[in-house]
Amino acid sequence: MKQTYFDAVVIGAGAAGLFCGAQIGQAGHSVCVIDHMNRPAEKVRISGGGRCNFTNIHTRADRFLSENPHFAKSALARYTPSDFCDLLARHGITWHEKTLGQLFCDGKSTAVVTMLLDELSAGGGDLRLGLNVTNVSACADGFQIETGHGPMSARWLVIASGGLSIPKIGASAFAYDLAAKFGHRLVSTRPGLVPFTFTDGLKARFADLAGVSADATVSAGPARFEEALLFTHRGLSGPAVLQASSYWHPGEEITINLLARNASPLRSAKQDTPRTTLGAHLSTFLPSRLSGALVELMDLPGQTRLGDLPDQKLAGAETKLSSWALKPAGTEGWRTAEVTVGGVSTGDLSSKTMESRHVNGLFFIGECVDVTGWLGGYNFQWAWASAQAAATEIAGRITAN
Repeated sequence: MKQTYFDAVVIGAGAAGLFCGAQIGQAGHSVCVIDHMNRPAEKVRISGGGRCNFTNIHTRADRFLSENPHFAKSALARYTPSDFCDLLARHGITWHEKTLGQLFCDGKSTAVVTMLLDELSAGGGDLRLGLNVTNVSACADGFQIETGHGPMSARWLVIASGGLSIPKIGASAFAYDLAAKFGHRLVSTRPGLVPFTFTDGLKARFADLAGVSADATVSAGPARFEEALLFTHRGLSGPAVLQASSYWHPGEEITINLLARNASPLRSAKQDTPRTTLGAHLSTFLPSRLSGALVELMDLPGQTRLGDLPDQKLAGAETKLSSWALKPAGTEGWRTAEVTVGGVSTGDLSSKTMESRHVNGLFFIGECVDVTGWLGGYNFQWAWASAQAAATEIAGRITAN
């Protein structure tokens, strides 16, 4: 008969859940990680184009969204990207840095999944997949967890079941429903790191640009990101757009600056290459299909030589190209969103331990918490750091008792 009592139960076998379970087990305590899906750590497996962008060397709290921008500082300071790199090295997993501090595995992301499972096994942790939790209740000595295969109980309970992004790999509102049941406030959720969609009118105007990419600065609200944008059949994607999407709210405009990286001001170009047409000059730093579309869309004198254009006219063109305002129809939603913005309010959790302020022994970690990182490994680092914070607290209190 399978064991039904554990020192700790972790609900959610993703990055945060497996990592937390491993740390509890390796501290010498009984732990079970359960998940309703039949495969663990699917987000890890599909991340980074199959190479797992597992952290970012520039991790710091101001690169995370939250109602409380200081909440993530404690956990992130106590478990750093270097700590996780050391763990990978012990398992013989090598990595490389791409742009902007992003670290990727040299091999496949499945190596990280295997490492997490091996770490859990090394601590004697139990993993039970395909197990639906039907009810959780607090009792005098911990928690009773009802499942499709019978009840389980534990002194400590960790919720690591993630958010709403990518439902095809098992995303659900489980963490939010449970948090609300135990009196936690929820910060409204929305898709983050997600492509924008165009209205039908804009979609028709940009239909021929699908697949075209350009460097740009994309702004949404107070946030500005200088990376690539990509036109798609539905709207806009690319790193700069995905980053901005986490700060965008329906009905708002985004602003695109196409002169941010590659172009000297048009008035300077007029002095350097007066015989070049405006359209030809734009094509020196923008894809020709895009520059042609912009000339038409912004009513720019694309066939006029720069030397024949008055400075006032060029200044107007610079303004249009550096502050192009678009109002997305929306986003592609949870289907393609990489993360969930919002979640369990940090006001109801300890920033040091991730424990509930309402229910002793209950912890929330990872994506379900109102802490959302930038694109490029930040969200995985939050998973490792928040998991470590909870595991350290649980292991310490078990030992003390």
